[in-house]
Amino acid sequence: MLQPTNAKNHQKIVLVGAGAVGSTFAYAATLQGIGQELVIVDVARDKAHGDAKDIADALLFTYPKNIYAGDYSDAADADIVVITAGAAQKPGESRLDLVNRNLHIIKSIVTRIVESGFNGIFLVASNPVDILTYATWKLSGFPAERVIGSGTSLDSARLCKYVGYLFDVDPRTVNGYILGEHGDTEFPAWSHLSVGGLTMEEWIKNDPRFTEADLDNIANRVVNAAYDIIRLKGATYYGVGAALARICRALLDDENTILPVSAYLNGQYGVQDMYIGTPAVLNRHGVRQVIEIPLNEKEQGLMLASASHLDGVMRNTFAEIGIQR
Repeated sequence: MLQPTNAKNHQKIVLVGAGAVGSTFAYAATLQGIGQELVIVDVARDKAHGDAKDIADALLFTYPKNIYAGDYSDAADADIVVITAGAAQKPGESRLDLVNRNLHIIKSIVTRIVESGFNGIFLVASNPVDILTYATWKLSGFPAERVIGSGTSLDSARLCKYVGYLFDVDPRTVNGYILGEHGDTEFPAWSHLSVGGLTMEEWIKNDPRFTEADLDNIANRVVNAAYDIIRLKGATYYGVGAALARICRALLDDENTILPVSAYLNGQYGVQDMYIGTPAVLNRHGVRQVIEIPLNEKEQGLMLASASHLDGVMRNTFAEIGIQR
């Protein structure tokens, strides 16, 4: 388990997956000085070694860190294992289209990490992230609070960005979340999104330039953002890499900060036995608590529909790798 943070505490991250997302996360964590030791594990060992050497070249301009390529045994004394390995989403594919390919990959990874003696926190980013986070929890046997998915962290960042653009304000001053699946059934919790203390309803009431249609347009842009980027450049990785670095900082530094992640729900929002996107308090123990936003009737229906969609996929695919729900 992670120990309370202090100046002498050595913080170690093992990254499994040296693809675009993993490499970007490793670079973001290095630039921000997150962790003192970073081990990169990948079946393509030359790629892992190359990334470690390349990122280490930036250390003179950033923060001290021990970066190297390793293997699963290096997870034995790690604080966090970040999993980004898996098949990438292709043009025309949804994140759920990846489930069969990536379930087998995640099973192999989690089994070997647990065998190493790892006793820290799993942070999963591979897609479909909610389903693979649930699989990681089941396969590892870890407490649910120590298995976390990147969830709707990236989607919520996109939401705040677009709202900031709409009102011409710094997106960092927008306080709001995307909930549900990290995928096509996600939705913004408009009823609790605020800018400068004003809700969306109040902004629209006070300024006739803005309408409900603007909010619908933003929701659609968030849902389709990944498809647009994949069409333009083949993959998305900068945003999620930065989001993973932010989550790791919250965990390692015992921040008790609230971030939107894929966390285990067992009754919140009326959802049972499910990993899904929601705000949660994160600290050195993982998820301290899930923040259950009081949704309006429409939003509650969307949350239940998103959970039902994920549940159907899991029931149809988990039996093949020996996971029972």
